[in-house]
Amino acid sequence: MNEITFREKDVLVMKLLHYFITDKGYNPIILRGVENEIWLENMDAPYRIIRINTNYIHNKEQYDFDMFKTKKIMNRIKFKTFSFSLNTLSLFLDLGENVELTNDSNIDCIKVTNEKDLMQKDIIELYPDIENKLEFNEKGIELFAKITNDINAKNMKDAKEAEEVFSEKIPYVTYALIIVNVIMFILMYIFGNGSENTSTLLKFGALNKILVLNGEYYRLITSAFLHIGVIHLICNMYALYILGTNIESYFGRIKYVFIYFTSALVGSFMSIIFMDEFAVSAGASGAIFGLMGALLYFGYNYRTVLNNSITNQIVPVIALNLLIGFTTSGINNFAHLGGLLGGYISSMSVGVKYKSTESEKINGSIVLVILLIFLVYMSFFR
Repeated sequence: MNEITFREKDVLVMKLLHYFITDKGYNPIILRGVENEIWLENMDAPYRIIRINTNYIHNKEQYDFDMFKTKKIMNRIKFKTFSFSLNTLSLFLDLGENVELTNDSNIDCIKVTNEKDLMQKDIIELYPDIENKLEFNEKGIELFAKITNDINAKNMKDAKEAEEVFSEKIPYVTYALIIVNVIMFILMYIFGNGSENTSTLLKFGALNKILVLNGEYYRLITSAFLHIGVIHLICNMYALYILGTNIESYFGRIKYVFIYFTSALVGSFMSIIFMDEFAVSAGASGAIFGLMGALLYFGYNYRTVLNNSITNQIVPVIALNLLIGFTTSGINNFAHLGGLLGGYISSMSVGVKYKSTESEKINGSIVLVILLIFLVYMSFFR
């Protein structure tokens, strides 16, 4: 029986994929129309993008076109990942002898014909274990089987984690929040003059700048459970059901409660900073925009699973709602902006399961504390 052999270039590609995917947490990027290239992404790694190019490039013109194409693809990835810059390592495995590599501002190019070509000072400093990790005892079909099994195991682990996060769960907290909002709405008619009556709204805890500055701080939260008119209630409760169900499932109940109330609080602070002294504000919109911010942060962390959902669905919905707020009278858009900001930052502080590192959560918590201190100062001491 003849032994199966692999080309040296194919073996090198397998070793590189094994190292970057299983050891360094990179994920493949699916790109249409790209042949003989493998793109890997890890936004927390020294090089956010690793590009392995096995195309034969034999002259300067081909190389210049390859760099042009690379930059175009990088711009697409920047747009999808909301990144201003992407440090990229471009590995050329089949480069002509007469082609001279030139590094771009964000693209480092290396000609790689064997593992030793990667043992450069800059690479070793960023990936100190790469030399050892590219060494295998297995050869031929055994090497191929090991690498394939390891990558499949990594993919199965990622798939199980994603299945756990995205699995449907009963949204008890969301149901409870909706019930409380509806009960408060009914109580304003039983014990007051209705949800559109200013004195009733103030009696039940609506937001008013003068009253908050005079010590009625509870209004920063209670106002998020009051609504002005049945249409206001229905629209917000529908949005809360749609968004809350997902955020509660993705983050878990405790984190969800923290995100919701923090978003409501930040939205209320933003309101009293910019609202008229005699204005009365109420509604769960700030907290709901906070859930949009949380969904945006979650979507960024799970962008490889959600694919284009961030740019095609989440961002347009947020932009449309903000546009409606700015162009329609009677809408407290500062609460929306504050809630959106509060939701995004509070999501950073609690983290996304299987994605956020401890340092990212600590940084998010620090930013959130700074934001709250700033809002308190702007609200009460300026």
